[in-house]
Amino acid sequence: MTAMRVVYASLLDLRTDEAYYWTWSKENVLSFLDHPPMIAWFIRFGTAIFGDTNFGVRFAGILAMLITQLLLADIVRRVTHDVRAIVLAVLMPEAALYYGLLMAKVSPDVALIPFAVAMLWALVRLSESGNPRWWLAAGVFAGLALLSKFTAVMLVPAVVAFMLVPDWRRRWLLSPYPWLAALIAILVFLPVLIWNAQHDWASFKFQFVRATATHELSLRTVGDFVGLQFGLVGFILLPVVLSGVTLTAWRGYRRADAVAILLSTAVIVPFGYFFWKSLSLRVGDTWPMFMWPAGFAAAAINIAMLPREGWPAWIIKSTISWANAAVASGIIFVVLVFLYYVASPWNFIGRTDPIGGEAGYEQVVDRAQAELQKIGATWIATTDYRTYAMLRWFLRDRVPVIQINERGRFMGFRDPGISKIGGHTGLYVAREPDNASPLWAATTAVREPLERVDRSWRGIVMDTYALEKLTGWTPELSPPPDAPLYRWRVLAEESGTLRGSRGFVVAASAR
Repeated sequence: MTAMRVVYASLLDLRTDEAYYWTWSKENVLSFLDHPPMIAWFIRFGTAIFGDTNFGVRFAGILAMLITQLLLADIVRRVTHDVRAIVLAVLMPEAALYYGLLMAKVSPDVALIPFAVAMLWALVRLSESGNPRWWLAAGVFAGLALLSKFTAVMLVPAVVAFMLVPDWRRRWLLSPYPWLAALIAILVFLPVLIWNAQHDWASFKFQFVRATATHELSLRTVGDFVGLQFGLVGFILLPVVLSGVTLTAWRGYRRADAVAILLSTAVIVPFGYFFWKSLSLRVGDTWPMFMWPAGFAAAAINIAMLPREGWPAWIIKSTISWANAAVASGIIFVVLVFLYYVASPWNFIGRTDPIGGEAGYEQVVDRAQAELQKIGATWIATTDYRTYAMLRWFLRDRVPVIQINERGRFMGFRDPGISKIGGHTGLYVAREPDNASPLWAATTAVREPLERVDRSWRGIVMDTYALEKLTGWTPELSPPPDAPLYRWRVLAEESGTLRGSRGFVVAASAR
């Protein structure tokens, strides 16, 4: 399965978000508007070894999957000492599309997963040994998790319950170790805090708008969320994991079992939050990725615990059968999806294909390069971070590429080559109908239509792009926060606005 992920990572074009995070890896800044810096460090690590290749960008994600599996295996081993449970803990991620294939797609969630699981592992070691020094290790891993993605804070209730619900609560409340662990986590997280202090707490405002955005009740978004969990965790595996988590929570809170409380709460709280958000907003496909590994461990442990607790033989046999069926069918499904994208020539899903929908950018880049030479342009302008990222990925910075709007995304970035931009002809590349952005009215640019180019995947046109000649204007790389070209879009569902403390308007849109 690891070899399969290596092939997938090497052959499939980067998706737009992956290319966007790759552009981050080329910058020397403490953090970023959208997310903390760990994903950029992951990519820089892989590309330092394998170069700016598909595999180099994705290498750390493949390594993260192996580390996660080893940690899950050790958690289950220490709790159960049952070989069958250990094997299930290793194979369950392989049977879930989220992990069996998509851990090869780099994202902040992929960076978060091994550190989140490592924090849980350290607390399991604490429970097993009683050695308070494991709090300090948990604090380091918690800080690294926060450096990966802000959603790591959803694990705090699990840690608090682990500390306070069992009978040892008095010991830990009076001990310096949990508080030192919290301090260590904050110290590790300092790069993000420093960057935000320097930039008017931009990341926290950005994420706060998304977290608090609400719209009318929508059964569609609820269905999207539930359907995604079935598809990405597994049609059989998801019920197996949820039932295992439920029984683990019942066992943990009834008997004050610290590890059972920790693992079950690490799933229940995030799942409840995302389900609540799905009542009005679309939950991103990768957002819940960090919570399910704890669910895999809980489900594997539950299978080992049932016979020890004297459950009826038919329940034990049925649970094991369903778990085996979930793993077998899940791995088959993951392999079939791999073969569909790597080996087949068909497109069964059309323009909504999640991989094909972000493929074919090389066609746009080739036409853009031809137009650059034809009109004598020295730089490229875009108004969309996806197009910006893919142009930079394919051109490898041989030509300056500037996203002229949402400049708040690029705070502290290096000079992209302003000497080749100021006073020179540019080429505007934009997906239709985004090329008709009203933002151009705030500039002095003169635009001349050149041609249109289709972006296709397996014979189906995914998007059409307009190429235009730009003259008479030099973009401002660092506009003031109240300027139209500074404002960023929030990663939430559809419209809505929030006026920030410095006078800028944040418009919410789908990412």
